[in-house]
Amino acid sequence: MIDKRIIRFFRKHHVLTIATSHENEPWCASCFYVYLEEENALVFTSDQKTRHGQEFLKNPEVAGNILLETAVIGKIRGIQFRGRISEPEGKMEARAKSAYLKRFPVAMLMDTHLWVVMLTQIKMTDNRLGFGEKLMWP
Repeated sequence: MIDKRIIRFFRKHHVLTIATSHENEPWCASCFYVYLEEENALVFTSDQKTRHGQEFLKNPEVAGNILLETAVIGKIRGIQFRGRISEPEGKMEARAKSAYLKRFPVAMLMDTHLWVVMLTQIKMTDNRLGFGEKLMWP
């Protein structure tokens, strides 16, 4: 079971950095996201023509992070994650689109291409619990 503090952090924030790798060349990009708790997945939009969009298709294994930017060491919090990315279909596409547009209604005005990261590993650092304290899933 995923710690509720991790779920709250995912829900509170809205920008992730996603990292790809193809032929031993790393890349990263920042995107607005929404968290689907039931699926333990992150949904975001990005054009297939971007470098990271092309790399998702070549290597669906991704990593990323979400962080709280602060200069106060005792308040540092953030998540590092790994997962498998795909283009949603069927019921998952409908659920992902609905959740994304509810969080970011302005996206209705754009041509949005959805991606879903099914999370396989999560590590949350929360210095409020003690310096360097980690919450892990699984």
